[in-house]
Amino acid sequence: MKKKFLKVMFLVWLFLLSSFTMWYNVVFALAPSSNTIYKGIDVSAYQGKIDYRLVKEAGIDIVYIKASEGDYLVDSEFRNNYEGAKNNGLNIGFYHFVRARNEEQAIKEAEFFSKVISGTQPNCRLAMDFEVFGNLSNNEINNISRVFLERTRELTKKDMVIYSNTYDATNIFSYELASRYPLWVAQYGVNTPKDNGKWENWVGFQYWDRGRIEGINGDVDLDRFTEGIFLEDSGEIPKPNNPSPEEIKNVIYYTVKRGDTLSKIASLYGTSVEQIVALNNIQNPNLIYTGEVLKITTSDKPNNEPTSTTSTTYIVKRGDNLWNISRRYGTTINSIVTLNNIQNPNLIYPRSNLVN
Repeated sequence: MKKKFLKVMFLVWLFLLSSFTMWYNVVFALAPSSNTIYKGIDVSAYQGKIDYRLVKEAGIDIVYIKASEGDYLVDSEFRNNYEGAKNNGLNIGFYHFVRARNEEQAIKEAEFFSKVISGTQPNCRLAMDFEVFGNLSNNEINNISRVFLERTRELTKKDMVIYSNTYDATNIFSYELASRYPLWVAQYGVNTPKDNGKWENWVGFQYWDRGRIEGINGDVDLDRFTEGIFLEDSGEIPKPNNPSPEEIKNVIYYTVKRGDTLSKIASLYGTSVEQIVALNNIQNPNLIYTGEVLKITTSDKPNNEPTSTTSTTYIVKRGDNLWNISRRYGTTINSIVTLNNIQNPNLIYPRSNLVN
């Protein structure tokens, strides 16, 4: 009798728990902005070459394409992704990865993003992806976001959307931004995203980051979108002063091989060791590992020549390396290597003379 009673109580407990869970998920869930849902993906150079005919056949309706990052990086597959998606009749949106640390930099990034996508014809809102904040305060983050969104809207004449994970949507972004811009929210492993208390609904929902779609090798982000993601005006984005090759650089991902050095890689791709170090947050420029993947900016016209016609002679001291010397004199390791015909940038000798 006691066992039967315990079994009944256990079943009642399960029922109540299930009911509470369902109630909680309904009450505290963020709803879509419309009943019509479109299948989508978002892509960048990480996906490599994409067969958009197969993507379309797989039932994808919308593709968001990374266009740019910071104030000088263009995703290396941006143009290919745009042309491929457009030629296969997919709905297209662009996103920019924000790196700004103040409002002035936010304006520069908005202007850069607008230049990169000028002349294209997206039919989905332009997206701000701001998720790496460093030591910025919430107030600084929201001011940077506001400036970037407003300036991009001013230049492109296109409406914007904020991409954010649920934590940042809840704890970082302001009620003011939530009242002015719709939300494309990221939360994995759930059927519907959690209510953040600021946005009434979502127009985009990134629900998985390891999806598999025909036409794409490897993982891809999976999304759902509502009718609110579409632009009312899908005309061509105005062309401001077109970016020069010096303003825009492509981004590639390089896998370090045995015997590589940062100087060798930088020389190969027409960039500098300093740029590679900054982009990849490398702590020791003299220490890289075989198999490590590095983000690298490349220019259409590599230039490894010294940028100054004046020179200084420096006597190497014990403990010196080219990184420290280049920082001290405001030059680059590439310039010192070229000027001094150094065969191994990781090997310099005390009391030797370097021109820089």
